[in-house]
Amino acid sequence: MELGNPIDLTGRAAIVTGGTKGIGAVIAEAFLAAGAEVMVCGRTAPATPPSADGRRAAFRPTDVRDPAAAAELVAAATERFGRLDVLVNNAGGSPDADAATVSPRFVEKVVALNLLAPFYVAQAANLVMRAQPEGGSVINIGSVSAHDPQPGTAAYSAAKAGLLGLTRALALEWAPKVRVNHITAGLIRTASATTLYGEDGGAAVAGIIPMGRLALPSDVARACLWLAGPHSSYVNGADLAVHGGGEIPARHLSARRATTPPFSSS
Repeated sequence: MELGNPIDLTGRAAIVTGGTKGIGAVIAEAFLAAGAEVMVCGRTAPATPPSADGRRAAFRPTDVRDPAAAAELVAAATERFGRLDVLVNNAGGSPDADAATVSPRFVEKVVALNLLAPFYVAQAANLVMRAQPEGGSVINIGSVSAHDPQPGTAAYSAAKAGLLGLTRALALEWAPKVRVNHITAGLIRTASATTLYGEDGGAAVAGIIPMGRLALPSDVARACLWLAGPHSSYVNGADLAVHGGGEIPARHLSARRATTPPFSSS
């Protein structure tokens, strides 16, 4: 039996940065389905804005790495919806790069997108939220790289670790009117799964995850809904792990392979 969406955000307004595609678009659609008004942003307009139940997200072109543009995004959403209740700092990412040879410009861009931009948008959002009787909720989308860096991700891992620290600091400063929480997202099956995880789209990688599969974008979206809604009203400064249990330790996988009989043909 379908339980439907137990979180009703009718009358609420949200911003989802990087909400024009991928995980961000699914998050935006989840908030629309829950009844919220949503504004998404990106560098370029999407061919089809996120939508649900016949309603579409508003779009504003924004480079969230620019403090002035970040403030204008919040101002535009507040003017359009008359309020701002939720900010999901989803924009982020980075290609792999060799830390020994990567350029200073690359490092600066990665840190700006994954750490500074969330700070800038959250600053502007806090000014609006703290003036509202109901306050507001800021949700920062992080990564397992903050806890467990992988080769080629030095700048990205450092920025995401900083985002987790920023979350905890802002949660202390802005409570009780504004709650600030963090989601540690694991490996996620997106449209680019083949590029990221190989020709099998992550089937082999799923074997190292206790839950036995990669996350779906909707897994992250549902976590955002919970952190934005009334059921988490006492949750602040939390790091919510949406990674299927992390990764099975390599020593365990090695031992398991060593004791598993090889396949034989008859």
